[in-house]
Amino acid sequence: MVKRNFKPAAVLPFKALLNCALTLGALAVCVNAQAHLIYVSNEKDDTISIIDTSNNEVINTIEVGERPRGITFSKDFKTLFICASDSDAVQVFDVATSKVLHDLPSGEDPEQFVLHPDNKRLYIANEDDAVATVVDIESRKVVAQIDVGVEPEGMAVSHDGKFVIVTSETSNMAHWVDTTTNEIFANTLVDQRPRDAEFSLDDTELWVSAEIGGTVAVIDVATQVIKQTLSFEIKGISSDRVQPVGMELTADGKLAFIALGPANHVAVVDRSTMEVIDYILVGKRVWHLALTPEQDKLYTTNGVSGDVTVIDVASLRPEKSIKVGRYPWGAAVLPDEFKP
Repeated sequence: MVKRNFKPAAVLPFKALLNCALTLGALAVCVNAQAHLIYVSNEKDDTISIIDTSNNEVINTIEVGERPRGITFSKDFKTLFICASDSDAVQVFDVATSKVLHDLPSGEDPEQFVLHPDNKRLYIANEDDAVATVVDIESRKVVAQIDVGVEPEGMAVSHDGKFVIVTSETSNMAHWVDTTTNEIFANTLVDQRPRDAEFSLDDTELWVSAEIGGTVAVIDVATQVIKQTLSFEIKGISSDRVQPVGMELTADGKLAFIALGPANHVAVVDRSTMEVIDYILVGKRVWHLALTPEQDKLYTTNGVSGDVTVIDVASLRPEKSIKVGRYPWGAAVLPDEFKP
C-alpha cells in the first residue's frame, strides 16, 4: 500500500480551502462554457474572419468573393450563405471544410438577404435593380423577382414564414411580401434611408431603422402601421452622426440594441417603456450586431476601425475589441454544438 502525505481536509488552512473552492468553481465554469464561433464579413478585404468566443480571438481568415456583406447560416448550420456583392452572387460556404462550394444566382449587387424558415428559399435585395430576387437553394434557380422601391437593402422574414420585408433606401418604404404569392400586399412609409428590419420573436412587431432619418420605426404587424418612432440623442455628438443601422432584439422581449453608425455607439432600448436606457461606446462606424445563443454577449462590426466590439449584455459594458479585416460589415453566430 502506497502512503500519501495528504492532510485531512478538516485541518487544511482556510486559505487553502478557499483556493481549492475557487479552482473547482473555475473548472465548473470552463466545463459549462459555450465556445461559439462568430463569422464576420470584411467587405474591403474580400474575406471572412472567424472569432472563437472562448477567448475572443480570430482563429481563421478565409478568402471569399468580392465585397462580402450580408451573411447567414442555413438552419442546420452546415453552410454559410454570403452576399458577395461585387461578384453578383450569393456564395454557399461549407462550414466543415471552410471552402466555397458554389455560387447561387442572386441578381446584381446583392447586399442583404434572409433565409426562409423552410430552409429552401433565399430572399435577396438587389440594390442596383430595385428588385428582390427569390432563389431556390436546392435547384439553384431564381423562382421569382419582386419589383420593390429604389435601392432595396434591408431584409427580414417573420418567424412563422408568412412575410418577408424589403426596405428601400431611396423610396423610404418597408415593403410587405406575402411568401405564398411572392407579391407585395402593403407598404409602410418610414423615415429617410431605411436600412435594417427585424421582427419581434412573437411576430407582432416589425422594427425598421432609418439611417438618415435618425429614427427607428416600431410597426404593428397586424395593421402595417407605425405605432411608435424612436429617436436618439448622445451628449457631445451631433445629430447628423446618429445614424441607426443594424439591430438585435432579445428573445425575452426586454431589450433592443441599435447600432448608430458614425456615432460609434450602440443604443439600448427598454422595450417595456420604449425608452433608451443606455448608449454603449464601441468602435468607429458600427454597422451590424450579433447576439450569442445565450444572449449574454453582443458582437458589433465596426467598419472604419476594422474591429469587433464584445459587449457584456448583463452589465451593458464593452469588454474587448477584436481586430479583424478591413471594413467588417456582417456577423453570424455558429453555435458551439454545430462547430466542425
